[in-house]
Amino acid sequence: MGLQLDNVALSTTEEYLNEQALELLARAQALVPVLRERAQQTELDGRVPDASVQAISEAGLLRVLQPKRWGGFELDPRVFYRIQMILASGCMSTAWIYGVIGVHNWQLPLFPEQAQQDVWASDSATRIASTYMPTGKAEKVDGGYRFSGRWGFSSGCEHCDWIFLGGMLPKEEGGDELEHVTFLLPKTDFVIEKNWDVHGLRGTGSHDIVVTNAFVPEHRTQRTNNHSDKGCPGRVTNPGWLYRIPFTQVFQRAVSSACIGALDGAIEEFKLRAGAHVGKHGSKTAEDPNAQMAVTEAMIEADQLKLVLIRNYGRIVESTRDNDPMSVEERLLQRAQASRVPKVCAQRVDELLRACAASGLYRGNPIERIFRDINQARGHIANNADAYARAHGGVMLGLPNLDPFV
Repeated sequence: MGLQLDNVALSTTEEYLNEQALELLARAQALVPVLRERAQQTELDGRVPDASVQAISEAGLLRVLQPKRWGGFELDPRVFYRIQMILASGCMSTAWIYGVIGVHNWQLPLFPEQAQQDVWASDSATRIASTYMPTGKAEKVDGGYRFSGRWGFSSGCEHCDWIFLGGMLPKEEGGDELEHVTFLLPKTDFVIEKNWDVHGLRGTGSHDIVVTNAFVPEHRTQRTNNHSDKGCPGRVTNPGWLYRIPFTQVFQRAVSSACIGALDGAIEEFKLRAGAHVGKHGSKTAEDPNAQMAVTEAMIEADQLKLVLIRNYGRIVESTRDNDPMSVEERLLQRAQASRVPKVCAQRVDELLRACAASGLYRGNPIERIFRDINQARGHIANNADAYARAHGGVMLGLPNLDPFV
């Protein structure tokens, strides 16, 4: 038995696709038409409409990775990424902030229990934004830190009441070495500077964040890359295997998978256009050999990218459940594969846009917007495909691993 979603048939015999997961995937699919209808206005407004965020929240989609004890579903991350791809087939900006905000419901459970209470005790649907760049300046004071800084690229921050911000602190073991730390702050402690005026993903509203001399209690910090029980004290109350996956293996796919769904959306738009559009020389786009090649190659690539994502995450889940960590070589290869997704999707949507010919470059063509959105995604540091390919290649050729997140 199978379920047809996001241009690929899913086998319902796979363990992670239980009845609850299939229901959430169907809810996501039901939102696609309205997201597609709102996509152009989302770009013009520079933010995802409140109505879209509310619909996603009411459908329970943001609770996929949230602990059951906080009203979440605590499902396999493959469900989360499939939802993101489905939403992206309607609007990539909406799917992008879904991925970024939704993944925070996985990280907060790693924080001390008091931090979880601070955010979710009064409303477990409270949303958290982020920008992990380690630019925060933290001064140790009694009970916590005095924290200041400026960060860029906080996607969907206008829809959130809390935020994760990156900074550096000395390792707890002592010495001069620093490590990345995630600081948790409420909306009252940060200012959003609206300056998101960019090429693509314009609807994400990824503005700058400014913090001036805020107090952050010790319990609102988490050592981002410390995957031990000491580094993730929230495992005391959230002991499930889901919260034992290393940070990078969850986060990296949250900022690349939307590109696959957006490519799906471009394919659908191209099929509609090619069947109806007649060029200035009197022939249909569908009759153009370049168009025929472009659509098939795009579909092949999208299918392959999904299969690698699902297969790789199967390994992550297996190794986590078995408490058998993957080798650094395998982790680096998976990181390189995840970062390569936007690069490959950009190449395929570029061919679709080229096959639309000159009239396809008008802003009224949704493929033109998708082209810009995917290329914008390539600018995220986690999507630096060439850098992560070299990192893996170096280790395979006998050099040391220089990636602190792997």
